[in-house]
Amino acid sequence: MNAITLRGVTKRFGAHTIFDGLDLGVKRGERLAILGASGCGKSTLLRLIAGLESPDAGEIDVAGEIGFVFQEPRLFGWLDVEKNVAFAARTAAERARVPEVLALVGLTSARTTLPKHLSGGMAQRAALARALVRKPEVLLFDEPLAALDALTRLELRASLREIVREAGATAVWVTHDVEDALALATRSIVLQRSPGAVRAIEPAAGVDVGVRRALLAALGVPA
Repeated sequence: MNAITLRGVTKRFGAHTIFDGLDLGVKRGERLAILGASGCGKSTLLRLIAGLESPDAGEIDVAGEIGFVFQEPRLFGWLDVEKNVAFAARTAAERARVPEVLALVGLTSARTTLPKHLSGGMAQRAALARALVRKPEVLLFDEPLAALDALTRLELRASLREIVREAGATAVWVTHDVEDALALATRSIVLQRSPGAVRAIEPAAGVDVGVRRALLAALGVPA
């Protein structure tokens, strides 16, 4: 059964058509990476799934609660880590989950730390904990590693894979980095601009072509 289903989705901005009749399904528990060149509609697709944008035509069904992790952590500077996470909680049961999610993302010892004293990786972990506190069935990530330095990116990439697996959520990652897709996703699609609109393709790795080479080829990058 799908956690996310898009049927015939069309999205326009003025006279500019981004998607025209797009179909896409994401199975429960799947981790899908969405790749593509800048401006091809990756973030727009994520916002459509999240309900932050409305399609001009078609249907979007999402089964369950959504958690959204943006490229920047967007933490409240005057609240410590624990209070930033608790701010997203709506019920006493969700507030009781704060220690659990802080432990899951490895921030128990930093729970009283203000955002200005956090490293970039720690700040993104706090943003993830804030998304997890509501126990979402679907997690959406809009290039959460893009603003990090190379070493922090490698460390957090490995941690994110395990955190999402432990959370048991369906995940959709928007990224422009093939290595992120290979490390974090169980399936990847590439958005390509064709005449009139963007289409989604799923590169297939053949006998002589690995997944990395197939993704690079779909992105128009020589392997």
